Order: sequence, then structure tokens, then C-alpha cells
Amino acid sequence: MTPLVSIIMGSTSDWKVMEKAAIQLNDFKIPFEVNALSAHRTPELVEEFANNANERGIKVIIAGAGGAAHLPGVIAAFTTLPVIGVPCRSAISIDGWDSVLSILQMPPGIPVATVGLDAAQNAAILAVQILAVGDSAIAKKIIQFKKDLKKKIKEANEEFSKISLEFKTN
Repeated sequence: MTPLVSIIMGSTSDWKVMEKAAIQLNDFKIPFEVNALSAHRTPELVEEFANNANERGIKVIIAGAGGAAHLPGVIAAFTTLPVIGVPCRSAISIDGWDSVLSILQMPPGIPVATVGLDAAQNAAILAVQILAVGDSAIAKKIIQFKKDLKKKIKEANEEFSKISLEFKTN
């Protein structure tokens, strides 16, 4: 099975965040791979990975990083594939803001789609939506996923309607 999505992270400590992307892709039955690649500790491996990802069949890269969070941008500099950056809180992070801003504020010509802090699940959903553009089977999965989200809210509101409190008006 050839992976369509590559989940990479700057440190194994980012796995607790990035695992959510892996679980979501697994739920959609999208083949993926997981690797740790450090923009600072293994820059030559990052370059090699990014230069060869397209050739290996990867369609979307989800890159998580904390602290200075350079990994998504460095990957984007070496590939034409869509890169989704996941800012991660880390032990050296300034409450995550350094990661958010490092990934969000890319220079012109090096775009990185950026999700919220620790929002790896949303990164996976965005990756699936990107893949769905050219694959009707995947499109059907994301359409059903969105319908299920609506259904959950409708069911929640039905449950809320059963709550009886003196000043509750609905």
C-alpha cells in the first residue's frame, strides 16, 4: 500500500499531538506514513524527504513542529506538494504562540496551510479534503463525515431540548 499522506514531526515528543492526525486518516482509510524529521538536527534528511515525496506517491504532507517550528516551512521550500503545518506546544514553547507564528508567517512563494495549535485532527481532515478533489471515493467519505457532524449537533440539540429548568426557554 502506497501512502498518500505523510505525517512528519520535528520531534518524537510531538507524537502525542500528531497521533490525532494518524487516527483520523486511519478512520478515513487513507494510507499514510509517519516519520520524525528535524529541520535543525537532520536538515539533509528533511531536504531528501521533501525532494522525493512526490516521486514516492505522497500527495499531501502534514508537518507538526513546536518551538521555532521551522519544519513545515523548510519542507514547503523543497516541494510543490501541499504542506499543512500543525503548530505544537512543546517544552520550549512560549505557550504555543511561537509555533503558531513560525508556521503561519511564511514568506511569499512558500505557502503552508496552517491549522490551530495542536489541531492535528483538522490537518488530517484538510488533507482528506485536498485528496477528495481528485478522487470521488474519498470525496464520498468526506461528504459523509460532514453529514455525520451535522447529525451529532442535531442529536445534541434534541437532548438539550429535554432539559427542563425553570428559566430555560427552549
